[in-house]
Amino acid sequence: MLRLSRAVCSMPTRAFASTAVAAAGSGGDKLPGFVHKVVDEDVPQDGEMVEMNLFEAVNAAMDVALDTDETACVFGEDVAFGGVFRCSMNLMEKYGKDRVFSTPLSEQGIAGFAIGMAAMGSTAIAEIQFADYIFPAFDQIVNEAAKYRYRSGGMFDVGGLTIRSPYGAVGHGGLYHSQSPEAYFSHTPGLKVVIPRSPQQAKGLLLSAIRDPNPVLVFEPKALYRAANEPVPVEDYEIPLGKAQVLKEGSDVTVVGYGAQIYVLEQAILMAEKELGISCELIDLRSILPWDKDTVIDSVNKTGRAVISHEAPKTSGFAAEVSSTIQEACFLNLESPIQRVCGWDTPFPLIFEPVYVPDKHRVFEGIKAAIEF
Repeated sequence: MLRLSRAVCSMPTRAFASTAVAAAGSGGDKLPGFVHKVVDEDVPQDGEMVEMNLFEAVNAAMDVALDTDETACVFGEDVAFGGVFRCSMNLMEKYGKDRVFSTPLSEQGIAGFAIGMAAMGSTAIAEIQFADYIFPAFDQIVNEAAKYRYRSGGMFDVGGLTIRSPYGAVGHGGLYHSQSPEAYFSHTPGLKVVIPRSPQQAKGLLLSAIRDPNPVLVFEPKALYRAANEPVPVEDYEIPLGKAQVLKEGSDVTVVGYGAQIYVLEQAILMAEKELGISCELIDLRSILPWDKDTVIDSVNKTGRAVISHEAPKTSGFAAEVSSTIQEACFLNLESPIQRVCGWDTPFPLIFEPVYVPDKHRVFEGIKAAIEF
């Protein structure tokens, strides 16, 4: 099966799977730094745990959803054989081809079919194979799914709709396999947008998304699929949408991010605290629509400084929304201009991907600018 018209190179999808798996990391390692040591109060800690990486946690969440909801179906390109990142592996064998199945290479068709299923009362869990390919489905998601309840006066909805998609830098994905399109959808009332950073989050947030009474997009950082393992509860659990997590408390500057960028921010914070002798607070948004304004505002009112970072381009990226909200709510307490450390305003490059994605050095300079203003 080929993406002759869209892929960077004409490569069979199954062949690309091995490339994608390699790019997403080898797995088995523990996460570095302090972030992985933070206990998430929204995750059960007293039951049976199993070591999982992020893609296995996604698989576990869909397994639970299919097991507990007989109307739930999982579908998308190559989903039946397990997907290019193996997120749906073994689900077709367990639940049958009527509930877990592959679709044609048509993102617009996948989204339209999912909306129709949800409108009829089923739980539709659709996969867009790469977030870069979500744009053919943009009209279906933004003009149909997001507005279904509103335009029917509350008579109908597609709350059973969840769309999952791998997103973000992968090392060599270029402009068709490494984009971060989350801001396009965070501008759309009627949708929810979620981005996990860890296996525990992936399972809990995805289950919340599947059961939320609104259509939800879950963007999964593909670079983290096999980046590391952590203990994940075997039991069924949910992490509330729209609730941020403070990963580290601090007094001098608030650093905000989500997804894979959290680990870049972590390393930048370690550099800043060592070289500048400061105390940094780190916040993982987890959801960007809705997003936890109160947690960020309270933090910036305390520290007086803010640095926001994501992989997507700076202009009109989600950091701009966070920045304007901070400016409106914290103006009298700000000690320096808000810093945004983001991707450059260019198409996502191939060979220059390492210098496109904000690294710890660029984030460190952002923290330094906020402190030394």
